[in-house]
Amino acid sequence: MFDSRHIRTFHAVVTAGTYSGAAAVLGYTQPAVTQQMKALERTVGSPLFVRVGRRMRLTEAGETLARHAEGILGSLSVAEEQVTAITRLRSGRVRVCAFPSANATVVPEALARLAADHPGIRVQLLEDEPPDSLERLARGACDITLAFTYPGLRESVPDEVVEIPLLEDQLTVLMPIGHPLARRRAVRLADLAEERWIAGCPRCRTNFLHECAELGFAPDIAYTTDDGLVVQSLVAEGLGVAMMPGLVLSFLRLDRVAGRSLEPAVRRRISAYVLREHLRIPATALVVDTIKEAAERRVGC
Repeated sequence: MFDSRHIRTFHAVVTAGTYSGAAAVLGYTQPAVTQQMKALERTVGSPLFVRVGRRMRLTEAGETLARHAEGILGSLSVAEEQVTAITRLRSGRVRVCAFPSANATVVPEALARLAADHPGIRVQLLEDEPPDSLERLARGACDITLAFTYPGLRESVPDEVVEIPLLEDQLTVLMPIGHPLARRRAVRLADLAEERWIAGCPRCRTNFLHECAELGFAPDIAYTTDDGLVVQSLVAEGLGVAMMPGLVLSFLRLDRVAGRSLEPAVRRRISAYVLREHLRIPATALVVDTIKEAAERRVGC
């Protein structure tokens, strides 16, 4: 294995033609240059120079190494520049996996701030629901995961994963704008026991069924879909009502769908998850912080 310092000194000797000339260029002493060349020759297993008068002439092994030295040093220089750019947040790539309503609200706000302040940071956006999104994180298929949990559900994550709380998202009921209960500011779930329902993702559906069971009724679920816009369209056509996250109110079809808070309030906890070691990567830590700031601004709205 070549030492990059020895390659730099070797290239300087080839260019200058003498050890003393290389020492002057590099700011070394001549004995230091001599020692480095002896060390490199031990690594190669063959002399690299022979002396011809006062100048050095390359051996066959030296000529072969000289042909590659400039390319090696060029590659090292490029690598140093790229690593420096990453550590100083001039560039970097981060993969973020979030559930749909976060991808439609918190994440775009964070990406807009990143684009303005750190245009070299590139974010690859992925979409998945928990627990699948957390499994992606564990197997290295993403760098940051946004996931949610409901009351009574404790997310099981490995010790190497850090949870960063972002916000509490209050659940809401979506109903057609002409629904009798749409005149209220908040509704009780029990008042909707006889309605037809549109249910969302498996985790949301499980929580919904639990909430209904606590009130002593089994909902009539007419449709199930993971797509929030599809849910809104079904509600807008009067095909049912739906219990949805409060985040969807940001992109609600206000002309035909009403969103009303539940009373008593039901909330889900939204958190970012990241491998502990990845928080030491500047670009990943920056994206986490920017997402957290976007979530805090949303809470303050």
